[in-house]
Amino acid sequence: RMSRHAQQLRDHDRNPCVVETDASRKCMDDNNYNKHMCTAYFLKYKSCRKFWHDIMMQRRRNGVKPEMPSAEERKKILESMG
Repeated sequence: RMSRHAQQLRDHDRNPCVVETDASRKCMDDNNYNKHMCTAYFLKYKSCRKFWHDIMMQRRRNGVKPEMPSAEERKKILESMG
């Protein structure tokens, strides 16, 4: 059974970067944990985290709840950006 923290990390409504997390982990598994082979995946993950963190902080400043948009709301935000 997964820990509560692990479940939260797998929850698409709480963690906007599940796909990037999984891709990084798979790259590491596939490349015998050679980090240099996975730099592009790490950068995508880092960009994802920064992007959604910035949105979360903006929503917090504006008093918007929940601070992290739901998976459905995030999809609309990304679509509106092109």
